[in-house]
Amino acid sequence: MKHLGWKCCLLMTMVLATVPVRAQQTPPPAASSSPAATSGTTSVATAESSKAVSDKLSQLDQRVTAAQSAGDNAWMLVSAALVLMMTGPGLALFYGGLVRRKNTLAIMMQSFLLMALISVLWALVGYSLCFGGNGQVIGGFEHAFLRGVGADPNPDYAGTIPQATFMIYQLMFAIITPALITGATAERMKFSGTVLFLTLWFLVVYAPLAHMVWGKGGFLNASLGGKFPTLDFAGGTVVHISSGVSALVCALYLGKRTGYPKQPMPPHSLVLSFIGACLLWVGWFGFNAGSALAASSLATSAFVATHFATAAAAISWSIAEWIKNGRASALGAISGAVAGLVAITPAAGFVGPMPALAIGFVAGLVCYGMVTKVKSIFGYDDALDAFGVHGAGGTIGALLTGVFAQQVINPIFGAGKPVGGMDGHWGQLGNQLVGVLIAWGFALLGTIVLLKITDMITGVRVTETDEIEGLDITQHGEEAYNLES
Repeated sequence: MKHLGWKCCLLMTMVLATVPVRAQQTPPPAASSSPAATSGTTSVATAESSKAVSDKLSQLDQRVTAAQSAGDNAWMLVSAALVLMMTGPGLALFYGGLVRRKNTLAIMMQSFLLMALISVLWALVGYSLCFGGNGQVIGGFEHAFLRGVGADPNPDYAGTIPQATFMIYQLMFAIITPALITGATAERMKFSGTVLFLTLWFLVVYAPLAHMVWGKGGFLNASLGGKFPTLDFAGGTVVHISSGVSALVCALYLGKRTGYPKQPMPPHSLVLSFIGACLLWVGWFGFNAGSALAASSLATSAFVATHFATAAAAISWSIAEWIKNGRASALGAISGAVAGLVAITPAAGFVGPMPALAIGFVAGLVCYGMVTKVKSIFGYDDALDAFGVHGAGGTIGALLTGVFAQQVINPIFGAGKPVGGMDGHWGQLGNQLVGVLIAWGFALLGTIVLLKITDMITGVRVTETDEIEGLDITQHGEEAYNLES
């Protein structure tokens, strides 16, 4: 029994000693996964997290793009409205105040008519001829009747706004350009002749020039493959040279007004002209800054350049007038402002504030000389100085653009590449000269031919009796002012 007890105690001790060892060797609970399973789960979680981040970044990018498009689109629609305001009421009031009272409604009606007439032509074929296709001289008919012109952008011209917005903005330029010509034909051209001539002029002169300078593949296009890249940010050649030179041809073809220059023909209301000039100044911000085609820093630069050039031209014209006549007139000041607006138009998106001041100052002096000296020397009757301001101002502005344009303002030829003379690229002045000569040639030849065609169909000049009585009554059967009421 003694040995049996001892053996039992030894057995119990050995059993108790082995329990902790077995407990330590017990495998982990079934809920725990193996290292391979843990790695796979982590990879799946990481992939899902990366996809979520990528989706969020994509959504953020879409929202940023949408916001940019909305901002650009809003600015361009406002700019389009501002440019339309330049024709009516701006130009209508400016020209309306400069003519004699008996011709007030007639000249204003011409501006208003073009707002309607050119809009219809633009929708039918005008936009397509200017911005369709990729020809060197004229566009095609791919957008005739505005086919394919909708909410999607056209990346060749403006990648962040609907093509419909780009289309309606460019329409406003097409409206005001022929309206400028009426300043030379004022007080003596038939209304029927005006309608026919400017319809033909829009199709034969304006559309090819617009495509050559701004259209894809155009001969003078500086950013889309032109052989002679002419810098024209907002219309120095397309708008002002074409209309100004055509105005000179019209003045010569029609001949002088009855009684000119012996009979005084002062403006009947400088108040109307003053208001019109101020509206032109404001509307021109849409004309120039809007040509950036985006609510961008380039639009700001063009806005600033436009304002400073206009101010400088108004001052330089007034100084020249003061030196000659001993006083500065209101008519001179507003004429100088318009000259500055014209001259800075091709340069607005390529020059800084100081060059803009220089361009405006020079333009004011040159245009003053054209209106007061050159016109009297040659004796032509440019009734409202359309050529002296727009033709001469557009030419000066286009040439000075080649001198002052800088890549730091607008690297149109690529990052780091020189743009104008101030960058050391004096060859650009030659390109500008080619653009000016082509615009002059197109306007001269086209206008002569179209005037002859119009003269054969409707006639261009009213009779002497109608001219003396006034175009308001003889052409429209109404008067601007009923002084008997």
